Amino acid sequence: MTTPAQSTPNSPTIRSMRWWDIDDVHRIETECFPNDCWSIDQFWRELAGETRDYLVAVADAPIGYVGISTLAPDSDLQTLATDPGCRGTGIGRALLNQAIDRAVERGATSMILEVRADNHSATGLYESCGFEPIAKRSRYYPDGGDAVIMRKRPLKAGVV
Repeated sequence: MTTPAQSTPNSPTIRSMRWWDIDDVHRIETECFPNDCWSIDQFWRELAGETRDYLVAVADAPIGYVGISTLAPDSDLQTLATDPGCRGTGIGRALLNQAIDRAVERGATSMILEVRADNHSATGLYESCGFEPIAKRSRYYPDGGDAVIMRKRPLKAGVV
């Protein structure tokens, strides 16, 4: 298993998400995804999942999180979000890198994700990390928004 990322004076620590992080993570979730946010119960179920790995970036409190599901050789990026006040600081990229490392440790050779088609900052991040669009899902989100399906293959640890 990946060891926690080293923290520098100006960077958060990335560690495994624990039950006591759920309230802070849910706050970020509702700020980032107000129309289709996960419930607190969904986060509890995800944390309990045997094939799941959830990580948080923590300064004084969680400021970002990422979750994956892995059934080797495939992995699925379930969610990724950073506190709106912390965007553009590299936290999302660091969380994505750690998530990829975890997936590789579990034997994954590819990762897939769905992202809102109109979320250009997220699609830009994923593309800059080697994800490629492979399909579109029309009206995927509850509000009727479209999703772009993206995939990274081959998946390699430490490479974002």
